Amino acid sequence: MKEKVSPINNIWLAMILISVVVAAFKGNMEAVTHSSFDSAKAAVTLAIGLIGAMALWLGLMKVLEAAGALDFISRLIYPVMKKIFPDIPEGHPALSAIIMNMSANMLGLGNAATPIGIKAMKELDRINPEKGTATDSMALFLAINTSSVTVLPLGVITVRAVAGAVSPAAIIIPAILATTVSTITAIFASKFFSDGSNKDSAPTFEEEKNIISNEKGKIPLFKISVFVIFSLLIALSAAINLSRADIITFDTVFSSISNWLIPLLISFFLLAGYLNNVKVYEVLTDGAKEGFNTAVRIIPFMVAIFVAIGMFRASGALDIFAETVKPLTSLVGMPADVLPLALIRPLSGSGSFGIMAEIVNRDPDSFSSFLASVMQGSTETTFYVIAVYFGAIGVVRSRHTIKAALVADLAGISAALIFAKIFY
Repeated sequence: MKEKVSPINNIWLAMILISVVVAAFKGNMEAVTHSSFDSAKAAVTLAIGLIGAMALWLGLMKVLEAAGALDFISRLIYPVMKKIFPDIPEGHPALSAIIMNMSANMLGLGNAATPIGIKAMKELDRINPEKGTATDSMALFLAINTSSVTVLPLGVITVRAVAGAVSPAAIIIPAILATTVSTITAIFASKFFSDGSNKDSAPTFEEEKNIISNEKGKIPLFKISVFVIFSLLIALSAAINLSRADIITFDTVFSSISNWLIPLLISFFLLAGYLNNVKVYEVLTDGAKEGFNTAVRIIPFMVAIFVAIGMFRASGALDIFAETVKPLTSLVGMPADVLPLALIRPLSGSGSFGIMAEIVNRDPDSFSSFLASVMQGSTETTFYVIAVYFGAIGVVRSRHTIKAALVADLAGISAALIFAKIFY
């Protein structure tokens, strides 16, 4: 059987070939040649700069994971998820796996979220009355997954920090708001498009204990008090610092919050681990190894994307593209150089990350950079997620899954544009 070619292959090759053809007609071949080498160098330089930051943040995530954060968040959202997934039988392990998957996604633990998500799909398939066809719960679960339920877009923040952005963490609030919009849209779209033809059907699993009901992940009252006191002290310090400003505006408040956010998060994560008897130094350094490996693994993808975009821009093809789509981008207020990211984001995670990194690296404090960062941090690679999760259980009839996921993508991109304009 012939292996299906990913859409990003055709898009990437088309960009290269179009660049060469346009350069030939416009006489920009020398510029394209230089750009191919300069772009490859810029990609590697940026990727190497990511190693330290990625190692730090993935190490911090390991500390938070070891502290029982996944279980703690899972327990908090369990009542809500029972309402969202009413077709899953009481006590069935599918709901527990779904909640754990979403908890991992919220913390930006993609490596942990994927295997848990596959487990959730396998559990859902156990109560699937029509094997090979997606149930309503499967479609809803994947639509939510593709809407990117992420609270901490750490990869994007890291790229912004390495590129030299003044406030790398300034995208957190607009990204959270945008991903909230896309997630809510995913839920309503999935339920709206469902015809109810394949609902989950299985008896109650009384013999199976839900993992959310155990004691793991509970934080004693005195530990919560420490968190509250620590946060209040930080907030008080921030307020005192802000009061020294000559004029207090929305921009000064937002800038102050953004500047305090990263140190607060680092302290909060480490304190959470320490209060839950985690060997914070050992766990952080162990998790940092994964960060190093991740940064190295993305180098080939970034080189490929940087070279394609660099050649596309140097040839003059980007100017032609910008003029062509100007009526559309002007109508919605989106910079033309961010439109390729919006188009590729549902198709390829590595491709969209490379485009975002290139935009940020070119001008880290521009509106295009801010919008691309918010967009990358609040949307997900739709077709990849659907292919992996459905492929794991042999589902070939996805029903309304793709339709609901794409509607959520459109809502997320639109929300990213709106909130980027508000917070930039």
